[in-house]
Amino acid sequence: MWRLSVVLPVRMKCVTIRFLLLWCCWWMSDAFVEAAPQSHHERKSAHQSWARLLAEAERLHLPMKFLLVLPPDFINFEFDELRTYAAEYHPGEHRMLLNRRLSLNAAGRVLKPLGGMTHKELEVLYHELFHAYMDYLMVRGVPLGEPERGSDVLLRAAKEYQVCRYGEVMIAPIVQRMDDVESRYLTETESWEALNETWAVFVGWVVWSQLELPRQTGESVFHGGQDAHQWILRFKRAFENGEFRGYYVPEEPGERRLAQKRYLAKSAQLSLEEAFVIMEQALGFSNDFVKMADVSFGPAWRSTCLTGKERVN
Repeated sequence: MWRLSVVLPVRMKCVTIRFLLLWCCWWMSDAFVEAAPQSHHERKSAHQSWARLLAEAERLHLPMKFLLVLPPDFINFEFDELRTYAAEYHPGEHRMLLNRRLSLNAAGRVLKPLGGMTHKELEVLYHELFHAYMDYLMVRGVPLGEPERGSDVLLRAAKEYQVCRYGEVMIAPIVQRMDDVESRYLTETESWEALNETWAVFVGWVVWSQLELPRQTGESVFHGGQDAHQWILRFKRAFENGEFRGYYVPEEPGERRLAQKRYLAKSAQLSLEEAFVIMEQALGFSNDFVKMADVSFGPAWRSTCLTGKERVN
């Protein structure tokens, strides 16, 4: 009787545990069945949203070359009431955080149509999209196939310019006093961020300037035509005013307490050679247009970019 009273609870415990295990397996399998269609739905929604963005960009004659390289589900779009920055991109998470104003009906769910955005909003969006593109090139690598060959050229150029133009830079410690500058040696992380921000500033400006230009034709400015000369004049003025300057966040905690961002000085802005690489390899400018812009600047605007090996020699 005592043995029975001892064995019975043990058997009951075994049955209970077995029942619980079976219930857990059933619940998890059911959960996976429910989750699978949701995941498929999210992927389908991302593909549709990206296809819609590309179609709208083409209709508005906006640059598309680098957008066509990005996979439809690479960027995680999020929206919030941003106060400090107009937008943010987080490379590690491939997450783009935009102001709710850039979402449909300001609901914070999906990106609103490009045609409903202001010129400045499109400038901000393209700035962040270019960050995502550079993130993709770094994370995934670039196949050597024909469609992505321009991306491969761009990434190689970026690595070279990081060393020869963004390793040592002039900064403007006080943004309101651009003539007071200081020299800085940047870490690899800081120099890569300085390059990325500078290039993204230029990409955003290209989009904004095209939209602001009084259009005489319905075609893209970047393939030549009557509007091309007007755009090149704006392009030159922007260079002269030092508008293509990026920034970096200091890695050293003490300096970061003094300034969250260090803006590059006018003398450290984007070089003309960098601009032409971006125009051809990322934005899809025609070769004839780039040559026309190059001729309009003349030799005085040329700059030398020495690699580390050339500097030693």
